[in-house]
Amino acid sequence: MNYHWNWAIFRELSPDGVHTYMDTLLAGLWWTLASALAAWAMALLLGVAVGAARTLPGALPRRLASAYVELFRNIPLLVQMFLWFFVLPELLPRSAGDWLKSLPDAPFFTAVTCLGFFTSARVAVQVAAGIEALSRGQKLAATALGLTLPQTYRFVLLPLGLRIVLPPLTSEFLNIIKNSSVALTIGLMELTASARAVQEFSFQVFEAFTAATLIYVLVNLVVVALMRQIERRAALPGRV
Repeated sequence: MNYHWNWAIFRELSPDGVHTYMDTLLAGLWWTLASALAAWAMALLLGVAVGAARTLPGALPRRLASAYVELFRNIPLLVQMFLWFFVLPELLPRSAGDWLKSLPDAPFFTAVTCLGFFTSARVAVQVAAGIEALSRGQKLAATALGLTLPQTYRFVLLPLGLRIVLPPLTSEFLNIIKNSSVALTIGLMELTASARAVQEFSFQVFEAFTAATLIYVLVNLVVVALMRQIERRAALPGRV
């Protein structure tokens, strides 16, 4: 059986009679970028806080931060997505659970929450490694200047540590864009789900997923180019 290639399929109207199949893919791209960027902002904030906590002098914050990392890093992302979407509303009081289920964009908010927590654990490990890579003299110098511990982290350790771990953070940013495809399992019409919808309606499976693949590659290349510029500007002299 010969496969009939039809690259013009993207100019044809989808079943709704209003949008083309290319519009369907672009709408999926929008949801992918929206969920990835929102989840990345959440992951970065939580990851910096938890990563800093893993380097604090006290044993309790270090243990709590380590437990957080192990919890979210060791449970598969797909399982976490199902837990957030299907299980959490059933564990909450009925009114709160019903409210979550009735949200108009519940899959989007669930995907952002799940990706944010999952990625924050990985970011926390990178941030802690960046802080620990600094020489002990940085903290001692801050103390000698009269800075408190929060001020030492805010003005010295975190700014320097984050500049060191920018390359691995770039990888995590790329991962969160790709991991957003898991959200199709809870009904979010992101790029992969949109490609699947195109192939189901048009039966042009290779064209649909080839186009989605090229879009993913293009987006990631743009992210890499932008992050390389940021890395060059933020690089610590003598370390790169």
